[in-house]
Amino acid sequence: MTAAKVGDLIRRQRGLARRSQLDLAYEIGISPRHLSFVELGKSKPSAGLLMKIAQHLDLPLRERNDWLLAAGYAPRYPETSLSGPELSRIRASVQALLDTHDPYPGLAIDRQWNVQLSNRAARRLVAGIPEEVRGVPTNIFRTALHPDGLAGRTRNFPQWSAYLLRRLDRAAVRTQDPSLTELADEIATWPAIPERRTWSNLPSEKVDDPVLSWRLELGGEELSMFSLLSTFGTAVDVTLSDLSVELFFPADEQTETILRRRA
Repeated sequence: MTAAKVGDLIRRQRGLARRSQLDLAYEIGISPRHLSFVELGKSKPSAGLLMKIAQHLDLPLRERNDWLLAAGYAPRYPETSLSGPELSRIRASVQALLDTHDPYPGLAIDRQWNVQLSNRAARRLVAGIPEEVRGVPTNIFRTALHPDGLAGRTRNFPQWSAYLLRRLDRAAVRTQDPSLTELADEIATWPAIPERRTWSNLPSEKVDDPVLSWRLELGGEELSMFSLLSTFGTAVDVTLSDLSVELFFPADEQTETILRRRA
């Protein structure tokens, strides 16, 4: 790896964050000329400077490790398996949160939106969907957008799919994760999915409610739910930094009644 390589990464991330070279340089306490030299590969940044830039650009821990490696330094943040003993207490705590949320659906997903943990209500929603459709582990984008998944049961599919496709597009562009890019390219070939190049500009549909709800048919009954997405605010492990918890809540009394009855 070379200074030019990490300089390209910094310049790209700064562009995604829509930050000017001048503003970022002053924020981190170096001259714009120094930052310019770093981005052009004319100056190799120290590990400390790299992490300062990464912090000001709100770079995820996984990408911070990538920057360090690109500059010839050792990764700073560990990546521990969620199923390993080191994270057993945290895993149990997240699972307890999800179980407490039942009879409303709840799940924990990684940065590729693969389900790592879920509660019974969430598993009921995908019951009967073949593994070849939802993936192993279950992937939210595959499950929600595939015609043999939940797409045919989603009553507001144009609005809900637009939300998901924008999320997938942002994740693929921000992380440059090949698996996300491949997934996006595959999903773009499915029925009722717009062209890949249009995803970032898909309009947000105007709705009468304060939040966009997911309207899903389940066993002949229609559910309407909104979700709350949360992350670890103090993670210093890559696995936890990538983990998000999504909790669904009933958007109306009918949905609450149905979910409690089916529990």
